[in-house]
Amino acid sequence: MFPLSHFVLVATLTALVAALPHPSFLSIPLRRRASLTTADGAFDLDKALSHLAFSESKISAGLRALGSESDTPTVQPTRRDTGSVPLTDASNVMWYGSISVGTPAVDFLVQWTSTLVLPIWFLPASDCGSTCSGHTLYNPNASSTAVDLGKTFVLSYGDGSSIPGEQYTDTCYHSRIYGTHPPATNQTLGAATQYSSSLQSSNFPADGLMGMAFESLSIYGANPVIQTLVNNNVISDPVFAFKLASSGSELRIGGINSALYSGSLTYTPVTQQGYWQISGDSISANGNVALSSFSAVVDTGTTLIIGDLDTVGQFYSSLNATDLGNGFYTLGCDSMPSISITIGGTAFPLSATTFNLGTYPTGSSQCVGAIAATGGLGIRQIPWSLETLSFGTFTQVFDMGQSRVGFADLA
Repeated sequence: MFPLSHFVLVATLTALVAALPHPSFLSIPLRRRASLTTADGAFDLDKALSHLAFSESKISAGLRALGSESDTPTVQPTRRDTGSVPLTDASNVMWYGSISVGTPAVDFLVQWTSTLVLPIWFLPASDCGSTCSGHTLYNPNASSTAVDLGKTFVLSYGDGSSIPGEQYTDTCYHSRIYGTHPPATNQTLGAATQYSSSLQSSNFPADGLMGMAFESLSIYGANPVIQTLVNNNVISDPVFAFKLASSGSELRIGGINSALYSGSLTYTPVTQQGYWQISGDSISANGNVALSSFSAVVDTGTTLIIGDLDTVGQFYSSLNATDLGNGFYTLGCDSMPSISITIGGTAFPLSATTFNLGTYPTGSSQCVGAIAATGGLGIRQIPWSLETLSFGTFTQVFDMGQSRVGFADLA
């Protein structure tokens, strides 16, 4: 299956799984680790192809969960390429941190996937075998608060690979931050009995992962972690917001940190509950509208804006760009376009550093643009993915209670 180590968000549940004395919010400092650009400013094509392939894989898994299997695209496998919880990014595309699960508590390193992916949480089970070697294993028999739900799960991907396991509920918290405050209880999680090669410890530094999409995508048929935190009186509202930048990054759960953005928030309704899917007004280059009235899913913590093959091709053709193949294009480094994306009637410009992924080939005067096409890897009919919007330019707010997404310029 596709690597889960690239760009999917991962949070330290230092605050997220700890109950406060009364409903409040949790604030989690975030840190990033790597990017699709090397230290010398060059574009890493191999990593980018894996990054793009995994984005397609996530969408494919979501389509299966929504019951759209006949429309589920197939992707050929490629090399593997957040109150506030501290996150560490594994390569500017993966954010991870520690959580405590069970009674007595055992610490695990988990990867918080981007909001695009399924709202599931799984850890490697104690009977996982050699495929989980090197990971900290979850042993429900050793936890007095674990409850076996008597259900299995299988997480399937578009390339035919899968992760099987059993479902449990257990207690989750991180006492180092919130002392003796009650934990979040009865959270459904999966105990995986087999890992694919891309999740094995040599490729995947975290032990497990968690997604933050809507319950309709959950293969468990259970509340996502945000709703569990509300039910456990840990937070008041099912809202989480990201600021992802080179410094001062944060995931806030249960509220919005107004100090992290300037002006007012622009909200737009979710049009498809499952993914965080919205309708966009337009994408413009150098003041000229290149795409109007498009459907998009909003993701966080990654580096690309992803669109269909034909539309992305037309976009770059108007800029006299060169097709690298596999969905990527180059332009002169000194003539990179000014890009803006209009959502809910408000135009949000992308910074030049966000759109420019680096030189290719290394040392040349050509640079790669951050808008990529899925069709180069086998998928044409999917919504656009506004992934790069989350890094370095905007605050994003995900409001499950009112089924909407908000955007604002960073402070």
